[in-house]
Amino acid sequence: MSTQRRAYESGHKPKCLVIVDDTAEADRAVYYASRWAVRLGGGVVMLRVIEIEDRNQQWLGVADIMRAEAHEEANTALDRAAGRANGLAAITPERVIREGNPSEQILDVIDKDVDIAMLVLAASTGVEGPGPIITGLASIAGTFPIPVTVVPGGLSDADIDGLS
Repeated sequence: MSTQRRAYESGHKPKCLVIVDDTAEADRAVYYASRWAVRLGGGVVMLRVIEIEDRNQQWLGVADIMRAEAHEEANTALDRAAGRANGLAAITPERVIREGNPSEQILDVIDKDVDIAMLVLAASTGVEGPGPIITGLASIAGTFPIPVTVVPGGLSDADIDGLS
């Protein structure tokens, strides 16, 4: 991954990438990213990754139905998150749906958009750990192509307003 970032060059604008999943803390990442974007004059890219399991050809019709349902759920989640971002900061985020391994898809989205300058994740407050995406990315943190901001899941709107 050697794509040169161009977010602050003429004709470009910085964007942050935020992962939209079904966790309770995902709203904290959306909130932070939206506030960051409006204060910086940047944009937000919202990514939903659908993990598609291996499909058995015998059950191809069922797999296609499951994929269609997963895309419908992804669009619903992105609609909700984009509505939240628009309500907070009057911005219309870009929306991306990908299929596959979350870490690989996150890296690919970053690689393909030279204006993405930061990844925003939110950490779970549960005893099971910070969450699967943060845990998965921790092993490659030293070689990650952009800064990663981890928003504690327990921060209130007012707390995030003071930080962003």
